[in-house]
Amino acid sequence: MKWMAFPAMLLLTACFGHAQDIVGDWQGTLSFGDIEQRLVLHIMKNADGTLKATVDAVDLAQNNLPVTAFDLAAYRLTFNVDAIDASFRGKVMGDGKTIMGKWLQGRPIFLEFKRAVAPVKTEHKPAKPSDIDGTWIGTLQLGDRQMRIVCQIANTEDGLMANLGSPDEGPEMFPATAVTREGSSLKIEAKQFGGVFAGRIAADHSAIDGTWMQGDHSLPLVLKPSKNTPQTGNKSGSSAK
Repeated sequence: MKWMAFPAMLLLTACFGHAQDIVGDWQGTLSFGDIEQRLVLHIMKNADGTLKATVDAVDLAQNNLPVTAFDLAAYRLTFNVDAIDASFRGKVMGDGKTIMGKWLQGRPIFLEFKRAVAPVKTEHKPAKPSDIDGTWIGTLQLGDRQMRIVCQIANTEDGLMANLGSPDEGPEMFPATAVTREGSSLKIEAKQFGGVFAGRIAADHSAIDGTWMQGDHSLPLVLKPSKNTPQTGNKSGSSAK
């Protein structure tokens, strides 16, 4: 019966060989509660045949984060992303199309990477401005303190896009994961924070009156147009949750 071991060995070798052919782009989404954050893993080959990689945290506008300690042994893949104190421990599946494992950043989270069928768009060509293009500013009342919210809206060839941030938390602006408009109703989603703004655009475009929802909390938020973005204040470490 030894003759049966030969084709089995061929099959095993083929699976491992296919699994190790992982050069290319991979997409995955971290999900915990209402929060979703997309990751893109770029795996490349050095001149000497060894592998290297970078990671894009798409929804946090952090691209080309260097990967260290990248190691592929048979079908097991591990790497670190020191810039954000994160690591990944997983397994390349036999079909060579999926990498399943755990993303470790504070606590382990299941993460499945799949081969990218198309690049994730982080830049969008501008189109004719809509009637709400521009910078909008509002204030969230968080107990005894206030947090300013800045929303930059722009029309593109792919539809309306928006960036969100708070000058009281830092200078960073984060891309909205979805912007939906139906007539005067506007919805801006930021799944990387589990947040959603839903409002109604005034007929004279003087305000967008709505609600910021995050987790189990909802707060009134009125956005008004502004030509100037407010100056960044001291970072308090608080957030609207």
